[in-house]
Amino acid sequence: MGNLSTPTSVQKLQTALHAKAKAEAGYRFYALYDKISREDVLAHAYAQCRSNGAPGVDGRDFADLEA
Repeated sequence: MGNLSTPTSVQKLQTALHAKAKAEAGYRFYALYDKISREDVLAHAYAQCRSNGAPGVDGRDFADLEA
């Protein structure tokens, strides 16, 4: 299917968020939208979902979405 390894930029984000959560157990991440809406994060998430091949809860598959 292709390379589904996590890009370095996404790995760095995951590592930083994990370290912050572990260091400060009571910390609340109020502003994650800017991080999850990054182009590299969305592209990787899309590729992972597409590789699954299963339709979503609405019954639409990727062929429908890409048409």
